[in-house]
Parts: sequence; structure tokens; C-alpha cells
Amino acid sequence: MKDNSTSSAPCRSGGRAARRASRNAPLADHLRPIRAGMPGGTYKPLSDADMQRIHETALDALEQIGLADAPESGVRYLTGAGAILGDDGRIRFPRALVEDTIAKANRSVTLMGRSPAHDLTLSGTRVHFGTAGAAVHMVDVDGRNYRESTVQDLHDAARIADQLGNIHFLQRPMVCRDIVDNLEMDLNSIYACCSGTTKHVGMSFSDPSHVAPGLELLHMIAGGEDTWRERPFVSNSNCFVVPPMKFATESCETMERCIEGGMPVLLLSAGMAGATAPSTIAGAIVQAVAECLAGLVYVNAVKPGHPAIFGTWPFGLDLRSGAMTGGSGEQALLTAGCAQMHQFYGVPGGAAAGISDSKLPDMQAGWEQMCSNVMAGLSGLNMVYEAAGMHASLLGFCHEALILGDDIIGQALRCVRGIEVNDDTLALEQIRSVCIGGPGHYLGTDETLGRMQTDHVYPALGDRTSPKEWDERGKPDLLKRATARKDEILSQSAAARFDSLKDAKIRERFNIHLPA
Repeated sequence: MKDNSTSSAPCRSGGRAARRASRNAPLADHLRPIRAGMPGGTYKPLSDADMQRIHETALDALEQIGLADAPESGVRYLTGAGAILGDDGRIRFPRALVEDTIAKANRSVTLMGRSPAHDLTLSGTRVHFGTAGAAVHMVDVDGRNYRESTVQDLHDAARIADQLGNIHFLQRPMVCRDIVDNLEMDLNSIYACCSGTTKHVGMSFSDPSHVAPGLELLHMIAGGEDTWRERPFVSNSNCFVVPPMKFATESCETMERCIEGGMPVLLLSAGMAGATAPSTIAGAIVQAVAECLAGLVYVNAVKPGHPAIFGTWPFGLDLRSGAMTGGSGEQALLTAGCAQMHQFYGVPGGAAAGISDSKLPDMQAGWEQMCSNVMAGLSGLNMVYEAAGMHASLLGFCHEALILGDDIIGQALRCVRGIEVNDDTLALEQIRSVCIGGPGHYLGTDETLGRMQTDHVYPALGDRTSPKEWDERGKPDLLKRATARKDEILSQSAAARFDSLKDAKIRERFNIHLPA
């Protein structure tokens, strides 16, 4: 290897400038050190025997206990598929029916963005991080206050997420508390998200009757029903069960209409361990798995092969107070265990991680968000929901925390990528050339510089300067830097906004609360 220290100063300076310019240029997607859909799955808190026991227990629960409160339409679909309606009104699921459904279920689902560049392929252990939740408050970091969330806040969150490379999808993270009519709230939520990002969007409907106008709006955004059905860029986040082991009647009706409308569905079971699910981690996973298996049978009874995400979302509980603990180690284990069960069945799955119980983006928030996001990624969870921005155990959302979460997820994804071992990375020849007749260090070598961007993830806002340089720069504050980044993004026009003609037609048909 050539020793750069022997080069003349002009050549060294010119080479350094060229290398610096090259490093600052955006990398092609295939060269980025981290990206959506990288395979995880190296962390396995459950053994093969553990997963088999969870599976068998979930089958026992479905066959012996079943689920209550199915709507009349659901009873027809499920009994038509082979489920049994008992005299007690509970639907029970024979083992053979569940196992046949698992065998026929989709092994891969593609969640599409309005831009094909943001399509997400959910299969195996491919990992994607994004937002979710139904926060009712916004976190004001300057005043350290909480206030009710608005449709403008939701639109701004979508615009910010659109610009963050490690946020791969946007499921609605907050409720538009300034819109009192529920139909208008649902429609404006769709508008606010889809006009803010071209990434895949997840939405909920507060009433089954809202699905039809919601689909009408999506058809207008897509450019027609056929175009929408070809590339559905919004999925339905559906709490089809009320744990423990009861169907949510209206949500099931909503799910049926979404399936008929060509919308992918997230089968969301969100029991709370110790309250609406068993207090043990294994027991909470069993119940979530059983409920989602019932949902998988339901979806395939309505339309065989319809795209569905196995959404086991059990949450932790602080048994001292009864408060949710989304930032706990138990939550991280619940999510990782659920990810393993998704892989056990070979179906696309999602669960919650990245939640903070802290009220502000502080040190507590950092350790809570990093812990569960890393474990979710390493476990190979396909869809990591609520991964950024969520505070106060899902009661508050923070734009600055969304931006800081992009850095956190970047480091989590680097952990997911893991350690590559091959002739190049083992670096024997580098060691030889540096140690024998070389400079005695690896700084500035072609190999080091060549892998500087492809192997390493650098925080956008995190500070790695020395105390001296930090002081010379005026002791920059992390939250203030996040606020400045937020203001920068929101000062620009949203790239996802609709063209003026389409927007005018939408506003003529629907009462859109965001200013034109």
C-alpha cells in the first residue's frame, strides 16, 4: 500500500479535498450502511421448545375458550370457514382450522407507498421502523408542557417523517383533537398524512360507516379506484379484539369493509400484561398470539390471501401503580418474543417498540427508546411500530423526539446489520501493510476511507465532539438542534402535497380543515 505520508503537500491536500467531497455526497441506496428491510433475527429470547409450547397453548385457548362478541357477519364468515359457535356465544376454533389457515396465509406482504421508492416488503426477518399510536397530546419541549394535538400537528409529523431516512412508514401517531366530528376527523387524518408523506401510511376508522367515504378520498388521491386497488398506499390499523379474548364488534365490521375495499389490515391485539392479559411475559404472548390467529382465520374467511399483518402488541404494566410501562425491559422482551412467533408461523408481523414513559425527550427517554428498538430490530420484527416520537406511555407525541428518534433508529439498524466476516473485513493484508514498512496506523488509508460511509452510521444531531470543541461551538443543546431541524423542514413546501387541481376537487367534496 502506498504510504500517503510521503506524498507532496499539494497532492495530499487535493486528494483530501476530493475524498471529503466524495464522502459528503449522498450514497446510492444499495451502498448505505443501513436501510429499510435489512434482515435481523439474531436475538432469540425464546428457544424452539418455548415457541412450540406457546403455539400449542394458543391453540388450546382458541379451541377450548374461544372469542366472544363477534358481529353477525363475523359469525357467518367464521362458522362458514369451520369455526364453531357455542351455546355461550363464543366462537371456538378447531386446531385443524387454525393450522390450515397458517399453512395458507401469506408469507410476504408488500406495503406500498405513494412513491414506489418507499414500498416495504414484509417477509422473513426484514426490519422496518415507523410511527404509530393515538396520542392525545403534543409535547412542547420549550415550555415543558402538554397540549391537545391538532390536525396541523399530524400533518407536520407526516412532513417531518417524510424527510427522515430511518423512518420507513407513517402510521398515524396522534389524534386530531381539534376536530369534534368523528367522520371529519378520520377523513382529515387521511388527508393530513397523505399530503405530508409519500411513505406508506397506516390509519384507523372510528366507525364502520366511515370506511366508504375514506375509500372515496383515497380513490381521489390515487387517481381512481383501479389505481388505488393496484397500489393501496394506506393500511387499516384495526383493533379487532378487546382483550382478553373478545372481538371488538364495530372494529370487525370496519375490518370487513376495509378488506372489501382492497386495504391491507394490521390485526392489532393490544392486551396489557397484568390487566387485560396475563401478567407473565409468556402468558401475554400466548394470548396475543391466540387472538391474532383468530384474526388471521377471520381475514382469510372474508377474502383468502388478503394482505394482513400479524399485530401482536402486548404492553407491559407497572403493577405498583397500574400504569402502562412502554419503556420497560419487559416491554422489550414482549416485543422480541412476539417477533419470534411471527417467524415461527412464517407470517409478516408487527409489534410496538421505541415507546418512552418519560414525559420529555431526556435521558430516560433515550435509554427506553434505544433498549426496545434495538431488541425489536435484532429479533427481526418486520414492522416496528411507535418507534419514534412517543412519550408518556403513548399519551404524548413530540416532533423533536421524532427527529431524535431517527438517530436512535439509525444506531439500532447498525446493530441489526451486525458484523460481516470475510477476507476484506478480517483485514490481514491491511495489518501487514500498516505494520511492516507502513505508517503504523490506519488513519487515512484507502481501506479506512473507502469504508468510512459504507460501514459506519453517523448521527445527524448527536454530538461526538470533544469537550473543548463543544465549548468553542457555544455548547450546542440537543433539543434546540432538533427544534431547528424541525423548523427547517416545516419551512419548506411538502414534497408530498397534492397538485392544485386534485386538492381543489378533494376540498370541494370533503371539509378539509388544513389551510390550502
